[in-house]
Amino acid sequence: MRKVAIIGLGQTPVREHWDYSIRQLAVQALTEAMKDAGRSNLDALFVGNMLSGALAEQEHLGALIADYAGYAGIEAVKIEAACASGGAAVRQAVLAVASGQVDTAAAVGVEKLTEFSGKFTSKGLATAADADYEASIGLSFAALNALMMQRYMYEYKVPKDDFAVFPINAHHNARFNPNAMFQYDITLRQYRKAKPIADPINLLDSSPISDGAAALIIVPLDKVKGQDNAVEVVACEMATDTLDLANRKNAVWLKAAEKSSKKAYSVAGVGPGDIDLFEMHDAFSIVSVLSLEACGFSEAGQTLKKANEGYFKIDGQLPVSTMGGLKGRGHPVGATGVYQILEAAMQIRQEAPGNIQVPDVRYAMAQNIGGSGATIVTTILSK
Repeated sequence: MRKVAIIGLGQTPVREHWDYSIRQLAVQALTEAMKDAGRSNLDALFVGNMLSGALAEQEHLGALIADYAGYAGIEAVKIEAACASGGAAVRQAVLAVASGQVDTAAAVGVEKLTEFSGKFTSKGLATAADADYEASIGLSFAALNALMMQRYMYEYKVPKDDFAVFPINAHHNARFNPNAMFQYDITLRQYRKAKPIADPINLLDSSPISDGAAALIIVPLDKVKGQDNAVEVVACEMATDTLDLANRKNAVWLKAAEKSSKKAYSVAGVGPGDIDLFEMHDAFSIVSVLSLEACGFSEAGQTLKKANEGYFKIDGQLPVSTMGGLKGRGHPVGATGVYQILEAAMQIRQEAPGNIQVPDVRYAMAQNIGGSGATIVTTILSK
């Protein structure tokens, strides 16, 4: 297998994009990434998306986006893995180039979630859960995460207020990201008064419904020697767990996060202590905690203590959600995994806005989570 590198980055701001269709968002991001890469030819396109059929009334995204971007005729497919669709698309692009079958591949994540009412969108998102044993009895994703949060609070005797540190940190970092949806700070007082969603989860524990697209151009590493903006993909690994919470031995341990991160560490030849920043999947505050623990960045039950001591702040030992994460940047589900890897690459390239640029980044890690932890992709990048 060949070593591979990312040489092109493209993204749209995360917003409610009423003026753009799903194809237009994807083409904007892909065109920007190709321009950044300095390439005109593309061999393959992998599109990460979850709900285009239900919420944009458009399936068959691979051929559609390839055509409208000016690459009709190339290999192009849509990849679906719930909220991990973006990360899964990147993995397929990495494998295609690493195998030698493809020399230039694009991974594009795109999603439009704001075309219909929030109720309709929530119903669509619930299709990532177990239809027979979760969604059918009314368990939304907020409800599933609320169950995990309740269990964690019970197991480790932690108060609700302790979770506020993660959305507060995400919003603070998002202030400096021009592509973020929420470019403002929030306070503990606002967190306490936020609208309840599913006890104990409130509005400020939850990432927003949004639209957006992000793209990466991936090529063989040996063809970019001397190219200053090249970022090596040293690992991109996937693992799965049971779709439903009830069948897990431990509802507050993300087994697929543990498996995929261990695989990624092994392939990259590093450990948790070598990682300089972590773009985590903070769809809900509880997921931040569980992913940090499963990846070996904190012992079980100790994460909130470390977080409230500043360990995960932008100037802490392990900065997380450096450009706002899902909570501050926004969570266009099929695009999120690509945004995460793009932001990690920007940090390595020293292209993040000054206030949120982590100094001397050697290894950056991103983790994209589908469902309530059923599909997880962990990616490690290096200079």
